[in-house]
Order: sequence, then structure tokens, then C-alpha cells
Amino acid sequence: MVFRRSARRMRWLGCYRLRPIWKAVLVFAVIAFAGQLLGVIFNKSWVQPERPRSLFAFPSENSQGSSLGSCQPHTHIMFLKTHKTASSTVLNMLYRFGEERGLKFALPVGYQFGYPLPFIAQRVKGYRGPHMEDFDIIGNHMRFNKPEVEKVMPSDTFYFSILRDPVALAESSYAYYKNVAPAFRRAKGLGDFADNPHKYYDPRLRNNHYARNLLWFDFGLDHNANFSLPLVKRGVAAVRRNFKLILLSEYFDHSMVLLRHALCWPLDAVVSFSLNARQQVSSVRSGWVGKAALPAPLALTDEQRVKLREWNSLDWYLYQAFNLTFWEEIDRFGRSRMEAEVALLRNRREVLARACLRDGGRPVEASRIRDKTIRPFQSGLVKILGYELQPGLDNATWEACLRMIRPEIQYKDLLDLRQFPRAQQPPRPDIAAGGIQVVRESLILRTEDQGGKRLVEKDWDGTVMLRNQSLEHADSRVRFR
Repeated sequence: MVFRRSARRMRWLGCYRLRPIWKAVLVFAVIAFAGQLLGVIFNKSWVQPERPRSLFAFPSENSQGSSLGSCQPHTHIMFLKTHKTASSTVLNMLYRFGEERGLKFALPVGYQFGYPLPFIAQRVKGYRGPHMEDFDIIGNHMRFNKPEVEKVMPSDTFYFSILRDPVALAESSYAYYKNVAPAFRRAKGLGDFADNPHKYYDPRLRNNHYARNLLWFDFGLDHNANFSLPLVKRGVAAVRRNFKLILLSEYFDHSMVLLRHALCWPLDAVVSFSLNARQQVSSVRSGWVGKAALPAPLALTDEQRVKLREWNSLDWYLYQAFNLTFWEEIDRFGRSRMEAEVALLRNRREVLARACLRDGGRPVEASRIRDKTIRPFQSGLVKILGYELQPGLDNATWEACLRMIRPEIQYKDLLDLRQFPRAQQPPRPDIAAGGIQVVRESLILRTEDQGGKRLVEKDWDGTVMLRNQSLEHADSRVRFR
């Protein structure tokens, strides 16, 4: 009896003394749980929606995709960067992929490999002889010359390029190179040129290659040759022999799926935002309008479109041949499988656009981009658009987003500087009398007049490449000498 009373007393005493402690623990747990719950709600709903740090995980188990199996990613790549074919967007992918993995780029001394001259290995910066350097990726503009490329790139290099309908390419080429190609400069408009191209075209004049069979020229073929079936068949056979994959800019997303599987790359490596896009506006309107509205100098009738195909008959045959090959590749891949992967790619692009870009991902005029270092270079009749980043991104997301929108010239400068520190590349002292030298890493710009209003970009061999409207478009790293 005594023992039982003592036990009850001890239990009561223990519970009584511990009851405040239990209450404190319970209150603390409730407060902690509520704080965590509010923090999750606050962070996800109000601070940075859809911008987690894991957006750009390279490599990522989910981004690789089970359909790629156990293949190893290709890291030796040659991309023939054809003109006005969305090739700047493709080059951005190569730059990103190589930069993220520490690969070595075969870079030109300027911005193109002596274009429009045929490529030679000596135009690669740091080249010391056949296979004395280990280059992984080459993709800047060149006129293709396979024997010379093979001196630079490893034997297991994956070669690919991209084509575009010659009429759409002619529209873009005319808009971009109006003041560069004499044939375009003399014509009142693209329609005027299409009606009688022989009136304006002189094959002996420099830079007129932009006005006829530009694809054929970029592939290293004779773009002024008279059309014949044996000739074009030999040209197509040469391209098939030298390149493992030919993409089409009109079916860009389908092309990226094919490229991704051919290279065994993760999904994020081929997700992109359109770079070097033209603003489609008329001469009396401003702001963004749809692609259906073209400036008056670019307007074409159906008859003029037919004439342009005839004028670019070598390119038209090349495009038709690889259009057929392209859809044969998709049939082998599987139409339903392709559509599923295209949907996956587009969904990922939308997610990244919401996370990375202002204005819902819509490209904007260069003058509206606050960060001058990411303004795209301006040339020709229409404005070249760019992007602005969302504010408030964490460092990792900001860097990954910046890679996706960094313009080609600035990206090449960055890679060049990393491979060849500034101390090792003193600027060239020579300059034409009366001109202004502008140094941006390895870039040489010269003015056409004393006023400094029209800039001409020249490669190391003197090739005129692009023109700018004024010095205000140069980024903040430009220095005058």
C-alpha cells in the first residue's frame, strides 16, 4: 500500500514538474512549423517565382533524357556557320557548351576566318602546325575548305551545318548587307534587284557573293557557275560527304532535336533564344510587328520570288536536296517521337524565358537594353534585336541566363580573352591615315569618314564584315586610340 501511494505520488510529481516543459516544447514546434510554412509560401509565391537555382543544372539527369541511352557527348565539333540561317543562335549553343565544360575553341584572329577567302589553318589564333594544338570546337564564319579544317580539328570531329530557303535568305541578306554588297547597294529594293539581277551584279566586285548563291559559296563551291544537273549533283554529293548532319532554319526546333541526339547532348544545351533577329517594321512605323510586315525595300511579289529562286538556282537545288534528307531523318527518328521532343524543347524554352528575360521573353531594340555590354551589333536596313535579363536573379542563374543572350561578338571576345589573356595580344599599331582606331579585345573598327558616324568592321586580312550606325552601339569595353 505504502509502495503504491509513493509510486502514484512520484508519477504525479514528475508529470506536474514536466508539464511546463511539454507546453514550451509544443509551442516552440508550432511556431517553427508555422514559420517554415510561411517562408515556403512567401519565397515561392512572392519573391522569385519559377527561378530556382536548379534551372541550369549541367549536366542534369532529367535534361539528358532516357532516350539518349548511355552515349557519350561529342566534344569535337565543326559547325559551318552559313550566313543568315539562324547560325548565330547555333553558335551561341556551341559557345555555351564549350565554356561550361572548359573546351578549347579554334578562334579567328578577328571575327571571321579571313572570309570571304577560303579557310586556311593559319587563320586560327594560336595555330602552330597540323594537330600541334588540341582544339575542340570551331564555328566562326569561314568559306569551307575541308583539307585545311582537318589540319586544325581531330579526326573524330562531328561536322554539321544549316540551310535556309534561298528566297528568305535573300531577303535577310539584302537587309543586312545592303551597304556592303555593290549589287544590293545599286538596287532600289530587293524586288528591283530580282527583276533584273544582271543589271546590278558584277561577279568581279568584292562582297557581291552576298547577292548570289550565298550558301553554295559558304560551302566552298563556285557560286557563279552556270546551273547544270551534273554540277549540282556533284555539289550536293560533296556536302553529303563532308557533313554528317544538315539542319534547316525553317524547322529550327526539329533541327535541334536531331542535333541533340546526334551529339548526345543534354536538353538544356540545345535550348536557345533567337539571336540576331531582325525587327520587322515598315519605314513609317516603329515598334515590334509581325514577320508578315516587311520594310518596303524587301517587299516581293510572287513572280519576283520565282525569279530569286532562278537567280539562286544552285542554292535552291541544294536546299531541296537536303530538305528531302531532313525529313527522311525525321522519319527514321519517328514523327510522333519528334513531336513529343519538340514540345519538350519548347516548354523548356518557355520556362527559361520566364526565368531569364524581361518583357515576357520578347526581343527588344538594342537602345532599350540598359546593359550596353550585351547590345547586339547593328547593321543594314533594319534593327537587330536583343534581350534584357530579369532583375533579382541569383548569381548562378544570372550567369547561365547571360550566356544564352550574350551577342556573338561579345561572346567571342570573352572566349578569346580567356584563351589568350590581354597581356599577350597588344593592339596593332597600323591604321589608315585619318581614321580612328577602336580596340575591343582583338576587334579593329575603322571609320569611313572623319565624323565617326559610320563604322566598318574589318577582319585581320582587311575583309569588310559589318557596319554600324554610330559609336553608341559599341559596348563599354571599347577603347579609343
